[in-house]
Amino acid sequence: MKKSLFLILTLLIGTALAGCSSESEEEAHIEHVNGDIREETASVTTLPSFMDEKPQEMHDIYMAAAQSKELLENIPCYCGCGESVGHRDNYDCFVNKTNEDGSIVWDDHGTKCGVCMEIAAQSIIDYQDGKSIKEIREKIDSTYENGYAEPTPTPAL
Repeated sequence: MKKSLFLILTLLIGTALAGCSSESEEEAHIEHVNGDIREETASVTTLPSFMDEKPQEMHDIYMAAAQSKELLENIPCYCGCGESVGHRDNYDCFVNKTNEDGSIVWDDHGTKCGVCMEIAAQSIIDYQDGKSIKEIREKIDSTYENGYAEPTPTPAL
């Protein structure tokens, strides 16, 4: 899975999903605020229908993100979603909430934002490589501190 996430990260960085921070992409990000889709499925292993037409690489990142709650709830997102849609961390870009019965409410924000996808993929790869959540957080903060939007209000470790 680590190699596939690395490949996915490489592909995403080279695609048109370049983040939410440039002027034209901020305009699209505003549309995210009004147009995010939230969909409930029975469990974390069932992707929502809004993923049906998305590339396999995106499916893989969404599935990995949903299964990395403990990690991604400690990693901020730097696309501006904290201010624009109230996200608290990178996990919120993919999952709105997990219900007591195990059902999950997905958020399609990550499908429209390369910054969200890059942060999740890189964090998961680093975690699989044995880095601590604190080390990953420091790396993400350092990587995205300049030239990106304000981070989500993710509490420091």
